[in-house]
Formats: sequence, C-alpha cells, structure tokens
Amino acid sequence: MSVIVGEHAFDLISHSADQTRRLGAHLGALLRAGDVVGLQGELGSGKTCFVQGIGRGMGIEGPINSPTFTLVNEYSPPGSSLRLYHVDLYRLECAGPDALAIGLDEYLYGDGVCVIEWADRALEILPADRLTVSLRYVDYYKRALLFQAAGGRPHDLLAALRQHLAH
Repeated sequence: MSVIVGEHAFDLISHSADQTRRLGAHLGALLRAGDVVGLQGELGSGKTCFVQGIGRGMGIEGPINSPTFTLVNEYSPPGSSLRLYHVDLYRLECAGPDALAIGLDEYLYGDGVCVIEWADRALEILPADRLTVSLRYVDYYKRALLFQAAGGRPHDLLAALRQHLAH
C-alpha cells in the first residue's frame, strides 16, 4: 500500500480485493454508533468489497451484499447491540428527496454505523460530520482510495485509522 498523508485526508492504493477488505476491516474496528461513512466511486470500484471489510472489522459474521431490492441492509455482530446500516443509493432517481422519503435520516442519525454507497447522490441530506471514502478503479487489481474527514469525530477517526495503518 502507498500512503500519502494530509491533515484531513489521505489516500492509498489497494492491490487486491482482499487488501480492500482488510482496509475496510481496519476502519470497521474503529467505528462506533453514530458514525457515517459515505462511499463514492463508479461501478466496480470496490465499494461493496470495502463495506464487507467494515462488517468484518465490526465483528459481523456471514455475507454482506449490496442491497438489491431494498435500499438498506442491516447487520449486527453477535452479542452486540451495535448495528451496521448498509445503504445503497444507486437505484434512486432523485436520491436526496427519495432518500428522505424512505427514512434515510433515521439511519443517518440513529444508533448504528451508517455506510452509504453512492453517497455523492445525496450530499445535501448527509450530516456535515462524516468520513468520505472515494474509490477509483486503477486496473483489474488496483483501487485508489481517498479518505476525507469532515468534522470532529470523523477527523479523530481518520487520525486513528492513519495510525492503525502505519503499524
């Protein structure tokens, strides 16, 4: 992995789907109730793979897939009350208003971790304090991930992730 560090952002290159999942797992281990992670990137950039890692890092067992016929899948680790709300806004035509109509705000401001694929489709309704991860296809195996923090808790989360990845 290559790491370029900035004060409120850093980026790196993942060299495989497994490595993308491991990066997600590192982040997942740090997440807590109320955290919002917005994922951006084209189809095939690794968003769902990253969410699978987040779930693993949170202790969730079993498969994690993108919501297909629903917009939100909920998961929880065994023996924990913490929930992962996996949201996919790909199928919404007018994501901001449509997302509010389906009650997305309850997940965004709820008692779990909210991870949103295609978050750029609903920026106007997302909390100002959030971690954004932009994924970009580099080649068949490689993905570029840019982590950006906005707000106090996301900034602390980014710093903790940066420190965790440095070890």
